[in-house]
Amino acid sequence: MLIEDMLLDCGATVVGPAGSVAQAMKALEGQDIDGALLDVNLGGEKSFPVADALTERGVRFVFSTGYGEAGVIDRYPNARTLQKPFMPADLERALAHLAAAR
Repeated sequence: MLIEDMLLDCGATVVGPAGSVAQAMKALEGQDIDGALLDVNLGGEKSFPVADALTERGVRFVFSTGYGEAGVIDRYPNARTLQKPFMPADLERALAHLAAAR
């Protein structure tokens, strides 16, 4: 909820939150998404299928994780990783990066 509030404060429209890969995939259906913030761990599952679906659609994303870039950077070398816990300014920079990439 805190991250959702931070996103809203940054002017983002929030689709979700999703607590599992299945919920996240369902949330993508019929949505025109400009960018995404993906927690690497969704209910004990890696969010990589969601990242793959976004990549297929040409949607840029930033991973959020408390475990560092290990396992992420090898699979998604061009994706940014936001290390948890993060400050609102860190999130703002990540969103600015997504907006600039459009």
